[in-house]
Amino acid sequence: MKQYYPENVLISTEENRLALSSKATLKDAWYNGRTLEARAVMCDKEHNLHVDLGAMCGLIVREEGAIGIEDGSVRDIAIISRVNKPVVFKILGFAPDAQGDTIALLSRRAVQEDCMRDYVRQLRPGDVIDAVVTHMEPFGVFCDIGAGISALMPIDAISVSRIPHPSARFHPGQRIKAIVKARDALDRVTLSYKELLGTWEENAAFFKPGETVPGIVRSVERYGIFVELRENLAGLAEYVSGVEPGQHASVYIKSLIPERMKIKLIIVDSFDAVYPSAPPHYFFTGRHLDRWVYSPAACPKVIETDFRQMVCV
Repeated sequence: MKQYYPENVLISTEENRLALSSKATLKDAWYNGRTLEARAVMCDKEHNLHVDLGAMCGLIVREEGAIGIEDGSVRDIAIISRVNKPVVFKILGFAPDAQGDTIALLSRRAVQEDCMRDYVRQLRPGDVIDAVVTHMEPFGVFCDIGAGISALMPIDAISVSRIPHPSARFHPGQRIKAIVKARDALDRVTLSYKELLGTWEENAAFFKPGETVPGIVRSVERYGIFVELRENLAGLAEYVSGVEPGQHASVYIKSLIPERMKIKLIIVDSFDAVYPSAPPHYFFTGRHLDRWVYSPAACPKVIETDFRQMVCV
């Protein structure tokens, strides 16, 4: 299966920089049908993208801006939102502009069609892929999985530990690993993330009873306070007043109970703070996962994902 990368990956490569270095190298890229990447600098009133190629200007006419623009299944925001960002393209040819200067005629759609045929339609549930976070909504995060093709990661697929919003985990432009959960008849891909972040036992192995460790308050209930210790691990602390969701906390670990998948905590202190996010720790680093079991073997409650049962048409 041919590999395609999200936009903003190819632009920094030496091969791409060389191709943009002169009119001669651009013509060579056109002749060989190569995929290149450069920054879109403007979207005009006809929704054509103007691209800075360095050696000359490039133009992506509206219909060549993305799959689905021509038939109306994709809105023009898919083009407008690319201004001041890298876009992938193939060179269709060259032509004079209104001033008589030579410009390159480009197609982003052509790269997306290749990516859809040679990459996206070959993906199967359980495949681990590269993705880039593009934007977030309360219900999930949208990721570029190749050539600007978007896929949704629902919020409940981000981690076992519940979060109020995807921004608690990600930021736009972040490069991540993701796992394909499903692909439907319209080639829309659904992603997951939590299966890469380890099981209960793998995360709990970082902690021991008697330790006082940092955490983030995720929810406050009458019966206790849930504190996230790691992305895929949370414990329950005894209720104390004045604690708010989103606060940082120092917590004392009373006990770890694998057979109940429980960690009992005591909140020592809670406070407002802004700390830099730690990079994700991927416990699974392979390219495909058939089945993932989060719960310990001793626990009667089984939490798992069986990708062999997921939809792929």
